Amino acid sequence: MKQKRNLKTVFLKAMTGFLCFLFTSSLMKGAEQDKPEKPNILFILVDDLGKEWISCYGAEKIETPNIDRLAETGMRFENAYSMPQCTPTRATLLTGQYPYRNGWTNHWDVPRWGSGCHFDPQRNASFARLLRNAGYSTAIAGKWQIDDFRVEPMALYEAGFDAWSVWTGGEGGNIEKSSHRYWDPYIHEGTVHGTRSQTREEYGPDIYTNFLIDFMREHKDKPLLLYYPMCLTHGPLVTTPDEPNASGDEGKFKAMVRYMDKLVGRLMNELEEEGLRNETIIIFTTDNGTMGRQTGIMNGHEVRGAKAQRREAGTAMPFIVSGPGLVPQGKVTDALTDFTDILPTFAELAGTIPNQRWQVDGHSIAPLLLGKTNDSPREWICSQGGHPASFQNNRVVPADLFDDRVIRNKRWKLWVDTRREPVKLYDMKNDPWEENNLINSNREDARAAKKELMKVIRQMPKVDAAPRYDPNPAMPWDKGDYEGVIEAPKHRFRY
Repeated sequence: MKQKRNLKTVFLKAMTGFLCFLFTSSLMKGAEQDKPEKPNILFILVDDLGKEWISCYGAEKIETPNIDRLAETGMRFENAYSMPQCTPTRATLLTGQYPYRNGWTNHWDVPRWGSGCHFDPQRNASFARLLRNAGYSTAIAGKWQIDDFRVEPMALYEAGFDAWSVWTGGEGGNIEKSSHRYWDPYIHEGTVHGTRSQTREEYGPDIYTNFLIDFMREHKDKPLLLYYPMCLTHGPLVTTPDEPNASGDEGKFKAMVRYMDKLVGRLMNELEEEGLRNETIIIFTTDNGTMGRQTGIMNGHEVRGAKAQRREAGTAMPFIVSGPGLVPQGKVTDALTDFTDILPTFAELAGTIPNQRWQVDGHSIAPLLLGKTNDSPREWICSQGGHPASFQNNRVVPADLFDDRVIRNKRWKLWVDTRREPVKLYDMKNDPWEENNLINSNREDARAAKKELMKVIRQMPKVDAAPRYDPNPAMPWDKGDYEGVIEAPKHRFRY
């Protein structure tokens, strides 16, 4: 009798375990089926903000609870490189190419300076055009600055966006009206059916955010690409609707950071209310370091803003990816990535491939973001670019034949000058604040690291490319003699 009871108990336990297995498998299968074939992508790019102003990275003078919530529900990167300044970063992430290949090695403020230069869609790849061709509804709001909409009113459609609401940029010959990006901003809005630029008597960042929310609601039946290159937190330093009495440079700057964080929270909440949060991958990052006159504190260390500089505060940006049910939650990774990876990553997420017409320098990190691997495929990352470009034969060209740059792996960072020579080497594991230059060190590990990273530099072209574009017509506001621009040495640049 006892033996029969034991057999019965064993049988019941086995059946219970089997049923649990079937139930769990069913849930897992259902969860897999619930995952979108093509996830929505919300790509947030903040302007001029380093890690030292994001609290989940150890910032001590500010709190950013909504960005922290993104990190808690997603993956936070420690080693993500932008380019050091606005224009090189924006061209890099759009094209998947380093500045030395796409030609935008320097800053060029197209609406203000013109001179025929622009982001030519016939000669450059664009992640937005790639995803629109893959079936995505695409929208952009915020800042573009690499086309003059007076000359090219449909530039954003040609770059791949179905709808847009963006600050025009400070337009040469129209500075008084167009320089406003915050209060009473001058905004270029439109779709393929028409476009216009006008002053709106509101707070710019609210306009841009509301536009994306409206687009999201209207087009949620299709996969979405929402690109939000924010105007915040770039100067001029101004008050915000939440802190109208903020005063002083630091007081206003903190108010702008807090309002930026609030807008990130608004977008997250809207995705949840529309039932889209579990179908959406949010990427939060910034285009370069903070303005130099702002000093933050990060993990007990004073960090001066490093926009346009090659130290980590100018190049190693906050980079957070969140997507409940899609992206592992609460993970901090030391995986390497830089902004050339944006285009190929978006392509893989969208189930498409980049046009073979364009050479792509970046690598897809989609498998890492989706939890299919624990590291990126990268052995090194690179950052270069900044300061005004030059002129040669009536074209915008790089200021230097070979732009200085930094290249690093997980441990070592090498600085290379315009002669293609190594000038600084830092052990980032033991010297994260770059205080001990080991370029002339006899340490075996330092010498080996310099040799290995210089191999990569030697594989890069000896002469950087120049921006590829068919010139726009001459305009009265063209600034070939802009005081910050110098006549380029007579080198043969690659167009």
